[in-house]
Amino acid sequence: MPTTDETPDDVEAYRMPLFDHLIELRRRLLYCLVGLIVLFLACYSVSGHIYGFLVQPLADILAGRGGERRMIFTALHEAFFTYIKVSFFAAMFLAFPLIAIQVWKFVAPGLYQNEKRAFLPFLIATPVLFFFGGALAYYVIFPLAWRFFLGFEVASPAEGLPIQLEAKVDQYLSLVMQLIFAFGLCFQMPVVLSLLAQAGMVTAAGLKAKRRYAIVLAFVAAAILTPPDVISQIGLAIPIMLLYEVSVFAAGLIEKRRAARAEADTDADSEAQPAADPEGD
Repeated sequence: MPTTDETPDDVEAYRMPLFDHLIELRRRLLYCLVGLIVLFLACYSVSGHIYGFLVQPLADILAGRGGERRMIFTALHEAFFTYIKVSFFAAMFLAFPLIAIQVWKFVAPGLYQNEKRAFLPFLIATPVLFFFGGALAYYVIFPLAWRFFLGFEVASPAEGLPIQLEAKVDQYLSLVMQLIFAFGLCFQMPVVLSLLAQAGMVTAAGLKAKRRYAIVLAFVAAAILTPPDVISQIGLAIPIMLLYEVSVFAAGLIEKRRAARAEADTDADSEAQPAADPEGD
């Protein structure tokens, strides 16, 4: 693998023909596909337990309201395809580390040693941040949002019929997946902005100057990605703004390290320059 001390001719020796790159890409994609299929079959065998875990926040709230509550499906195939979706969703979540490893093994041979050290932390942080985003949605946003929606039930109206929730299994799963993916993807903001800062495309000063626009975009993104309730939107917008501040801090650290390396290289060049000069005039 190339290092920073190697010459261009040495680096050229590591380059593979295009056909070899395509073969390597096919091999990595095959590993990802096989791993995803195996995890999908494993998740389908316990799909009922996975769906029970996803529906638990709603079940806990409904249990406190008394009465016999249930979830329904109105099409013959609806429950079956719901379990298929649950299994695929869980398999994608569990397969992400495998996919990340295959991506790393495909791109790592073409990176310098310092580029590997710079890229690897972002590869590790991506699934961790996605997990924290999903956990925030499940443990914090779900109970608050479900209580808000259930507040529109009317048990004993003065006239007419009572209004009671009978959630459909596929609609509930779609809503849960939408929120988990929305929070997980938005939690990737520090990774994306830090990579842009590493590439020199954004700066800490530029991010600070655009803070007001970021706040507006945070609420716009929350309004698009979440259901039309204030709790979910605020629950997503506030973490986005906090993660934006984390990104500003990370960009500042990257710039300081880049400046320190540039200063060290300048000092090294200035110390080596007299040794290269011929002795005497």
